[in-house]
Formats: sequence, C-alpha cells, structure tokens
Amino acid sequence: MFDVIVLGGGFSGSITGISAARSGADTLVIENGAFLGGSLTSNGVGPMMTFHAGDKQVVRGITNELITRLKEQGKSPGHIFDTTGFTYTVTPFDAESMKHELELMLVESGGKTLYHAQFVGVEKDGNNIKSVKVYCKGQLLDLKAKVFVDATGDANVADSAGVVLKKGREKDSKNQPMTLTMRVMNVDIEKIKKYAKEHPEEFPRYTDLSILDRGDRLSIAGFTKLFSKAKERGEISIPREDILFFETNNKGEVIMNTTRIIDLDPTDPWDYSEAEFVGRKQCRELELFLKKYVPGFEKSITISTGPTVGIRSSRQIVGKYTLTLEDLLEKKQFKDTIAHCGYPVDIHSPDGEGTESNTPQWGDMYNIPYSIAVTNEIDNLLISGRAVSATFEAQSAIRTTPTVGAVGHAIGIAAAVSALENVSVKDINIKSVQNKLIEQGAFLNI
Repeated sequence: MFDVIVLGGGFSGSITGISAARSGADTLVIENGAFLGGSLTSNGVGPMMTFHAGDKQVVRGITNELITRLKEQGKSPGHIFDTTGFTYTVTPFDAESMKHELELMLVESGGKTLYHAQFVGVEKDGNNIKSVKVYCKGQLLDLKAKVFVDATGDANVADSAGVVLKKGREKDSKNQPMTLTMRVMNVDIEKIKKYAKEHPEEFPRYTDLSILDRGDRLSIAGFTKLFSKAKERGEISIPREDILFFETNNKGEVIMNTTRIIDLDPTDPWDYSEAEFVGRKQCRELELFLKKYVPGFEKSITISTGPTVGIRSSRQIVGKYTLTLEDLLEKKQFKDTIAHCGYPVDIHSPDGEGTESNTPQWGDMYNIPYSIAVTNEIDNLLISGRAVSATFEAQSAIRTTPTVGAVGHAIGIAAAVSALENVSVKDINIKSVQNKLIEQGAFLNI
C-alpha cells in the first residue's frame, strides 16, 4: 500500500511524484516506458516554453530546480530569449541528461518508479479507487494507494474510473494535430540567420528579424515560400504553412516541430497507429526538403525521429471547475489558485494549415485553480498534466511543459496532504497546499 500512486511518468507526472515524495508521502510513479520525462525526453519535444510572463518568472519551484541542476552541468543554457517572437523565453535542454536528473530528483525525494508498466484499469470501492491494475513483464500487478494521480495525458485512469470526459474542440470534438518531431545535427545556424535577414518575405511572422541575434540558441519559423513551392511540386504533404525549429542545448542541433497529423484520434488505437506512419512519412519528406532547398541544412544529418508522435490534446475531465478562455483573458482570480502561466493561447488548427494564437499583453499571467484537477465522481483521484478540466481554447494555453510542471508541483503536495491527513482530495485545506508551495520555492501570487 502506497500513500500516492502517480500513473504516468511524463513531465507533469514526474514533477508530481517528486513533489508528493518531498511532502512526506510514500510515492510510486508508474511509467510504461523506461525513463521519466515523457515527450521531452522520449519524443524529442523541446524547448520548454515559457517560464515567464514578461520579465517575471512565474514558474519556479521544483520545475525550475530541474533547469538549475541541468544548467550547472552545462546541459541547459537556462531561460533564454525566444527568437521566434512568439513568447518571452525558451528553455533548451539536453534530453539524455533530463532523463537521469528527473530520476535522481525522485529517488532523492524518497519516491520510487515502476517502469515498463502499462495501465490496465481500476478497481473501485464506492467513490474511491481501491487499486490499479498494471501489466508489467508478463505479470498483472494490483497496486493499492490512498490517493491516485492520473498523469497519463489521455485521462486513461479517469476514463476507467467512470469520470465524465470530453474531447477536442466543442463543435466537433476534433483535437489539435499530432506531431512527430525530428532531431537534426550539423546545421549551419549563422547561414540560416543570414538567409532570413536577406529574405524577410520568407518570414511573415517577423516584423524585426534582428531579434534572431538576441538568443543564445536559434528558434525560428518561416521559409514559407520555399515550403509552399515544395508542396506545389508534391514534395511535401504536410498541411502546415511554414517550418518551425528550435536549437537544442547542443549548438548546431535542432528539433524540427513541423509535421502536422490531422483527422486522427490519439485515443483510438487504430488511428494512433496510423499517425505514427503518417508522421514518419512527413519527416522523410521534410528531411529531403531541408537538405535540398534550405540554406544551412546542406550538410545536416537527421539523428532521430520521436519514438512516438506527440499529442497536444485528447481527452479531458469535466471537473469541479472548467477553465475557460475568458478566465485567462480576464485574468480571473481564484481562491484555490495553485499556479500561473504566461504562455499565449496556441491552437494548431485541427483542420490543417493555420495556427490561432491570442498573445497576452506584455507581462500578463493567467491564474490556474486547483479545482480543474479534481473530478466530480472520485474522492481520491487528481489529474496532472494536459487532461485537466479546461475548454479547448484554455487548454491550448496551459498545456506546455513549464505550466504542467507548476501544476504538477501543486498536485503532488495536494495528493500527499490528502493521503497523510486521510481526507478527500475535494476537502483538503487549499491554503495549506498554497503555503507549502511557497515554502518549496514556487511562485504564487495570491
């Protein structure tokens, strides 16, 4: 019997597990892969963006501690200027180092991992989850805890427990496109900058291309005319308007975040399988396009594509409270605020080309309440990560890794308080959670 079991060792689940263990709970993190960090460490997603709202760093605590540890080892340049101009800062990192550092932080906190474990289902006792079943190395394990945290991303635990869920945008349940990232090395960054400054028509997102020199690593979106011509020739089938990539901690190495996989449901087994094929096809097209047409990529080498496609949105709970776009734009105050976010609304069109954004005023930050992580149906279940209760538009702003890390920090504390004090997750003293967050270095403006 554990105090807290976290299902899912992605970024939010990892931070949740570290937080719960540091708060005194006997904590287990269950992960179906072989390491922690999820999309950041397995799928090639990066950089993290953003820890800031204007000049104010609004994501601190355990999430920022991880970056500090990586920075001290030369495995991250820290929070640097976003040269795409989309948000305030980006945080590149070395994925291999992050894998180990998250694991170290969990173990140092007294937590435990169970790898290679696939969630199967829950056993309920009234309004509580009694145990979870996981399949691991040919064995079906039945694991008990006082409190469970669903950090699966797709709300798999909540679904098994009978929690009411919704999916995608309100009018048709379509999700944001899935993406397969591609990691490329031996890229001539200075040549790319030079081309961009000489061809501003290729970079319509920018009003001032001099910002490309302001960051210690290059993040850039554009090459629209080259991309459009390749699509006209039938060389590119990606339903997107430009190419987007980010330089990693390792100079001259970039992550391509350009593929766009539409009209497939990430929670449907057959669709999810098809998405992997489509993603790899698009990556192969992109590799050939870059080497043939894009200055700076002539001698580039593709190292890898993500072992799985990345999912921006899928199922979400209908929780005690549902965060809305209006809440974000109006900077609504909540008594149960547990985290803040300065990232824009960022909707990659489910229909193909186009990215809808709603950039906040400089320095604006959103407030995120605890109640979006609480279900109506289950007394000992919390949600951590992108499956919290939010509208399609609001979820697009709070789904990125610094934010789910900040929320995960709070959820870990809440889960520990619930387990150690033997109270429902619905009845915990939220002021106690907020005080512990502040004690642990989190930023909280309440």
